[in-house]
Amino acid sequence: MSAPQRLVVGVTGASGAVYAVRLLERARALRLETHLVATPAGLLNAHHELGLDRRALESLADHAYSPGEVGACIASGSFDAAAMVVAPCSMKTLAAIAHGLSDNLLTRAADVTLKERRRLLLMVRETPLNLAHLRNMTAVTEMGGIVFPPLPAFYHRPQSIDELVDDTVERALALLGAPAQPRNWTGL
Repeated sequence: MSAPQRLVVGVTGASGAVYAVRLLERARALRLETHLVATPAGLLNAHHELGLDRRALESLADHAYSPGEVGACIASGSFDAAAMVVAPCSMKTLAAIAHGLSDNLLTRAADVTLKERRRLLLMVRETPLNLAHLRNMTAVTEMGGIVFPPLPAFYHRPQSIDELVDDTVERALALLGAPAQPRNWTGL
């Protein structure tokens, strides 16, 4: 019997907590083992946008850690995680990852993901972008990370916000190597 596929999920204070929630729900349905770390601003945003408290958000994951737990298993390269996603990813967290700050468990786990050459997907949320944002995105991309702003697709004619969120989450999971079901363009 093989070990379960592990996914590290980071949540920051950028708008879009619904992406983290839906991603954790889909990961559970796909039987992926999830390891969650949410920043204080991420928890605040989950509460503001979705009415979820810490316990409710953490209940969606198999394991949850606070950002101060820098000795947690996800901070080590020897922890066998398939990938990591930060959903949503604030510009502050993007900058910390781009510059290797590892100043909390979330950014340390991202640094470990990059150094181990595993998939790191950042669902960055900001607009308009300034030059610092663009340079940080370039730096992360050059290190092997995937910058994935959660931009909606309309070719499948979504009927609700839920459909837009689901489509984005499926695309993200597919990029991470999970057995997801994104809607693919089939042509005209």
